[in-house]
Amino acid sequence: MGSVAAIVLAAGKGTRMKSGLVKVMHHLGERPMVSWPVAAARSAGATRIALVVGHQGEKVRELFSADSDVSFAEQVEQLGTGHAVACAGGALQGFSGTVLILCGDVPLIREETLATMLAAHRERGATVSVLTTHLENPFGYGRVVKREGGRIIRIVEEKDASEEERGICEINSGIYCVEAEFLFRAVGSLTNDNAQGEYYLTDIIARAAGESLLCFAHPCPDPTEVMGVNDRVQLSVAAAELRRRINNGLMLSGVTMVDPAATYVEAGVEVGADTVIYPNVHLSGRTVIGCGCTIEPGVIIRDCSIGDNVTIKSGSVLAESSVGADAAIGPMAHLRPGSDLGPHVKIGNFVETKKVVMGEGSKASHLTYLGDAEIGSGVNIGCGTITCNYDGVRKHRTVIGDNVFVGSDVQLVAPVVVGSGSLIAAGTTVTIDVPPDSLAIARTPQVNKEGWVKKQREK
Repeated sequence: MGSVAAIVLAAGKGTRMKSGLVKVMHHLGERPMVSWPVAAARSAGATRIALVVGHQGEKVRELFSADSDVSFAEQVEQLGTGHAVACAGGALQGFSGTVLILCGDVPLIREETLATMLAAHRERGATVSVLTTHLENPFGYGRVVKREGGRIIRIVEEKDASEEERGICEINSGIYCVEAEFLFRAVGSLTNDNAQGEYYLTDIIARAAGESLLCFAHPCPDPTEVMGVNDRVQLSVAAAELRRRINNGLMLSGVTMVDPAATYVEAGVEVGADTVIYPNVHLSGRTVIGCGCTIEPGVIIRDCSIGDNVTIKSGSVLAESSVGADAAIGPMAHLRPGSDLGPHVKIGNFVETKKVVMGEGSKASHLTYLGDAEIGSGVNIGCGTITCNYDGVRKHRTVIGDNVFVGSDVQLVAPVVVGSGSLIAAGTTVTIDVPPDSLAIARTPQVNKEGWVKKQREK
């Protein structure tokens, strides 16, 4: 297999987005749109990638600043696709091999399609291969004009096409494989003698045909793959297609989705077999969910590890946390970053945790805040309990041993240690350590003044 480089065209402003942000930096799924064709090119074998930037190029440069495979070329004036590719010549100086040319606003192209196109390009000994597709209504697209045997003679843009050429339904996707030596020689001699006064990359086809070099179309059966994104409506269509691909893949692997169209899973999220996901669930980042789980409606999970047979009830939000097997979370629970919950833990409604380690079988069933705490196994946390972890300057930890029973409406003022087997009476404010197997009570004795209310009424 010969060497492969890629050029990704990302210099346009994208005025139809009606945005202060350059088009290719708008998010599709969890990352900017331009990231998708870059990733597809790399997966298809490109070892050098040149990004042609223009409007807000500094934002695109910053996005890939840590990527050593990516270099940049500046297109100061947007004078057409041929001019953009010519600008990339310096970034790929010294490269000899096949150049993949992609568009930063065509994010749904699959790596498999690019790999198949590259293979066909080499098998045919082609100089230029064009990824094409068929549309029932090809208005606005460049038409692919062929001779007998399937070789391309030229690609003609809509504004320059004859009536007969406009009847062609095979269109140019804007994605190419081109041999580097020919490519940079051809784009260096383009002219802008056309209806738009631009330097068309498509003109290299006629140039290659004139030199008797082989130019072929490589058909893409699914037009959605080569759909360009020019406005927010098209961005939403692309997002729906991406979501469909991800969800179909998960369902085919054994995951049940009650309503896939209303289930939002980012690329890279892992979900085990026999897990059931209800509508309006959002799973993102580096989330891994085990087998046999139930994720109820309205749950949001980001960068979490969830064990097998876990139930996460409606409206719960989890971020940067881990949950052990057979646990139950929610409804309306909030696991903030650093929550590490063991097997069989129960976190109930309106419970919030943050930087908490919680041992097997412990539970906090409702209306509780647990922050900066280490909680053992078999612990019961009563309703309304608070770990008072912040003194206004620093955070402090609370440590609770195994098999502790914490009654309702308890405040644990950190730093404090509660020994194993202890019982904290309801309404207690704990300010000093509690020895193991002890009862802690800290509340004002109740006083009943009989008849006091009646006397007040009679005054």
